[in-house]
Amino acid sequence: MTVTLSPRALMSLLANGPKAMDVLETAFGMGLIDALEPGPVRLDALAARLGVRPLRLYKFLDCLESLGFVTRDEPDDDIGATSYRAVPGLRHAIAAVVGPGAVERDRDRYPWRRLHGRLPESLRGQVSIGDDDFAWPPKTDAQTADFERSMAVGLGPVIEAVRRHADLLWSDRRRLLEVGGGDGTLAAHILDTAPGLRADVYNLPAVAPLVAATRSARGHAERLGFVGGDFLAEPLPRGYDAMSFVRVLHDWPNEVARRLVEQAYAALEPGGLLLICEEFRTPDRLAMQFFWSYFLIGVDSCVSRLREAEFYTRLLTDVGFERVGMLPGAWELVVAYKPAPAA
Repeated sequence: MTVTLSPRALMSLLANGPKAMDVLETAFGMGLIDALEPGPVRLDALAARLGVRPLRLYKFLDCLESLGFVTRDEPDDDIGATSYRAVPGLRHAIAAVVGPGAVERDRDRYPWRRLHGRLPESLRGQVSIGDDDFAWPPKTDAQTADFERSMAVGLGPVIEAVRRHADLLWSDRRRLLEVGGGDGTLAAHILDTAPGLRADVYNLPAVAPLVAATRSARGHAERLGFVGGDFLAEPLPRGYDAMSFVRVLHDWPNEVARRLVEQAYAALEPGGLLLICEEFRTPDRLAMQFFWSYFLIGVDSCVSRLREAEFYTRLLTDVGFERVGMLPGAWELVVAYKPAPAA
């Protein structure tokens, strides 16, 4: 049974956010999550394993339970016999937030504190994030490279989804153009599972050294390429039977997103595949996007518009793609095909 917290209860957790993060970091660092995930495990066994006092651990686990991260079975007054189990996927989720190289740690380095405590002024346009701190689109090579490195940190769910459907997506494809493909990290993972494919990253010229570094590190010297360009100023390159927009279209207004999809239709070879993977608008994704929703209050030039997946399926159909559908995964994939000539 799924239990939704009342607004008052949720606000209590929010007010104690730093303490909650302290609990998560401690549980992760001490190995408590590793012990809880296989579960169920008794409190007395947990305390002995971790070398802590049982009654104190009981209260610590209450903190985790209040966050919705563990379930508890307390059969009688013997507190040591109380057993616990972590919710599925908890360790992976905590690692993504507080572990080494975590997404949220990377986000925290952005200058969000410029807005903190000054949101009324920011909403009125009196306080903003300056171009020296965050320009959209990036205005310097350094800003471009920094942004792409940051985006690569959050690719885990996309990589998982694409790997899951590798045979379906790439088995009959020869050349992939990853539009706005960052530093080539995703393209390299795709090539790991598609030996007959060549992939080119299409991005601003400043990103070329990052893709070169990925190419060298991942061992795809002959199959991972780079094409420099600006999709806001020029048509997409031709000669590809597959294209992808991964975490690209949500950064632009509807008319720009439509124009890019139309360009992809024009550039793709007949029968070509178009793949779209975005942070589609669901309660979970909106929550995980909270940082950017907050930070970009101070940036007028960036939309970062989470849309429902249906926006893209309708758009693809309107533009002329066929066999439009969605593939399940950690993040859903929207796929569509340019019609092939009649036989």
